[in-house]
Amino acid sequence: MWVMSTSERREPRTALLERATAYLIERGLSDISLRELAAALGTSHRMLIYHFGSKEKLFVEVVRETERRQQQVFQNMLETAHGTPIEVARQFWQRLSSPELAPLERLFFEIYTQALQGRPYALPVLDGVVESWIQAALPALKQQGLSNAEARAEARLGIAVTRGLLLDLLATGDHQGVNEAYERYLTATTAPPSNT
Repeated sequence: MWVMSTSERREPRTALLERATAYLIERGLSDISLRELAAALGTSHRMLIYHFGSKEKLFVEVVRETERRQQQVFQNMLETAHGTPIEVARQFWQRLSSPELAPLERLFFEIYTQALQGRPYALPVLDGVVESWIQAALPALKQQGLSNAEARAEARLGIAVTRGLLLDLLATGDHQGVNEAYERYLTATTAPPSNT
């Protein structure tokens, strides 16, 4: 009897995840049913359940895939940048705060909150939700002369500020206000330490 290999079983799931991520970036969530999502992806709701277990678990995987992609973009920007890490942070902030990513940012915070409430399906989102970003930022921060402990603290602060301002943006729609706040954070980050 012929049995599919692990990689063969994984390929359709990966393709569905990529299509779901692209579709949700473009459309947003807005009460989409599993059947509607399946039809938009060119599959059946049964196949989505087979590969992901439920619509909610598919959303968790979309969030995790989006986080992975954004970290890859961030690392690529750091590796190819001719400017300072602050300039990279500014460019990356513009990407994250773009209207095109708002549906996925909204989904991230929704599922993040449900994970913090202990909803079993959402708990995988917490795996590396902070540490993976710290690891992405550490090399550039250490190149600036920070110790490992200082670089970790600086990275954690950057993650907190960025997520807080993204949440602010989703709640208020005040692009100018959050951009000004982010610039103030960057200015404070590069300010020389006080002698007082």
